[in-house]
Parts: sequence; structure tokens; C-alpha cells
Amino acid sequence: MEASRQDGTGAEPERDEVHRAVTGTVPGAAERAEIEEWFARYDRLSARSAPEDIEAMADMAMFPMNLVTDDSAGQGSAEVSDREGYVRSMSEVMGGGTEHLEMEQVRTPFFLTPSLAVVFTRGTMNAGGHRRDIRYADILVKRDGAWRFQTMVQGGWGDAAAAG
Repeated sequence: MEASRQDGTGAEPERDEVHRAVTGTVPGAAERAEIEEWFARYDRLSARSAPEDIEAMADMAMFPMNLVTDDSAGQGSAEVSDREGYVRSMSEVMGGGTEHLEMEQVRTPFFLTPSLAVVFTRGTMNAGGHRRDIRYADILVKRDGAWRFQTMVQGGWGDAAAAG
């Protein structure tokens, strides 16, 4: 999930100082592991992208969901999506499958509270011989003991939304 240099104790002093500066807290190994497990499941589902996998991805969300992006002109936008809209959008984006898609991602969660986390992701996406750098953030909310994503923020999708 997060690229790091560990000292064998699980402590990562540089990262912990960033967490403390940003949120005033330092998450423990258990909190980090929960988020890592959540994203591992989400990534497995998105890699397969069959209709039942997209439905299972929707099960991992808290609706209504906020979607925030911008376009090539630098105009930001936000919309609220219900489950039906999310499934429809993901089916359109992933409907052709993702077997030729390679993703490398580094995720960094920041816990605002034990049940609210902002997870920043940076990485690369390789598809059809094209490489694209990606950066996005998700806001996850823990409800009834389970993490759910509630807000997705990623630049560059505004042009696709306008075309679709």
C-alpha cells in the first residue's frame, strides 16, 4: 500500500511525523492493515470487472457518494451519485474488462478519527501501450465495523463526463 522504509519494528518515523503534522495522530498497524485489506479487496474486484464484481464494489460504498473532478480547462466539478449511477458508470468504464490494464499504486492513509480516513493514491496506469500517471484521493468512512468509500476525488475525468 504505502512505499516505506521500515526499521523492522513497524515504525516509520518520517511517515509518522507527516501524519502527526497533518492530523495530530499516528495510526497504528491495525488501522493501516484494515485500510490495506479494504483496498486489496477493491483492487481484486476492479481487476475482474464482471457485473457481479462491480456490484460488490458498490457494496463497499456509502451512498449517496460524492465524485469530484476537473477537466482539461481547469474547471472543477462535483456530483452526487446513487448506487445505480455508480454501477452504471463503472460498468461503462470497466465493461470491456481490465485484463490489459496494469496498475502500480502507492496509497497513503491519513486518519482524521478511528472511523474517518482520507487516502491519497499516486501511481501509474498502463493500458494499450500508453502510460498515465494517476493521483487521487478517497474519503473512507467506517460504519457498522466496515470501511466504505464515500467520496472519490480524481482530476481529469470532467472531459470524459461531458463527452458521455
